[in-house]
Amino acid sequence: MPTHPPPEITRRPMGLRWAVAGSLTLHLIALGVLLPAFKTRPPAVPDQPVVITAVVVPPAEPPRTAPAPPVAPPAKPPAGPTPPARPAPVPTSQPGRAFMDAPPAPTAQEWAQAATYTLKNAKRYRHHWGQHLRSLMGTAHEGPDQGAVRFRIEIAPDGQLARLDTIWSTSPSVEQRARAAVRQMPPLPPTPTGLPLVFEKTIVFAPWTAETPPLYKNDCEPDPPQHGNRFVWDGRTPQVVAEQAVAVKLDPAAYEECLKQLPQDSIEAEAASDKRQQEQWASPTLGR
Repeated sequence: MPTHPPPEITRRPMGLRWAVAGSLTLHLIALGVLLPAFKTRPPAVPDQPVVITAVVVPPAEPPRTAPAPPVAPPAKPPAGPTPPARPAPVPTSQPGRAFMDAPPAPTAQEWAQAATYTLKNAKRYRHHWGQHLRSLMGTAHEGPDQGAVRFRIEIAPDGQLARLDTIWSTSPSVEQRARAAVRQMPPLPPTPTGLPLVFEKTIVFAPWTAETPPLYKNDCEPDPPQHGNRFVWDGRTPQVVAEQAVAVKLDPAAYEECLKQLPQDSIEAEAASDKRQQEQWASPTLGR
């Protein structure tokens, strides 16, 4: 026969349950009240202005020094005779302007050698005539008085000027100066061939151009033939083709005699010849 527990034992679990349930309810209510308080943040406090106090210390004044005693002026030397003032040097040319001095005139010995040089239409005589004329014209200055003039000259067999014609001129003042220098030239030696000497000469009166001496070492070589139109025809006469010109060389004996006349070439003449050949062969028009 079963036995039943007493009523006190059956009532105890029910009371415990109600106690646990009540405790849980109170905890949930406390959490619900306190949780919003944790989520909210206190309002930010605005920054307070910072006040900085700067103290400026004035610089210390430099120590005052006593003024220096006055210096007595140096004693003047005893009066004596004053030296004469030197005259100011006379400038040879105006400052800032280019100039070129006149070349020296040929010497008597050079004129004597030129009077015996018969090659290339008295080449040495013609060069000395132009050099002597340019030396009498004086110093060439940069400006309106510079220029060039080309003359056609005829010299009599006795060395006297027979005729002087102007072919062209770039400056009337240069032409007048050159003609005045021609009238001042001393008597010249007779021409090398004993015949009238006719030639043309360009006189440059400028600070940038100087006439260089000619080259004589090739004067015994024959002149190159002048080439022209071999097929020229007037339309009336029978048409004939001209023969090709050929340079005629001297025989060995005459060539040896010719070499004895040749003077020694100067360094300036060699340099001028090299410069002319370089300018000729370096021309951009070659090879077109």
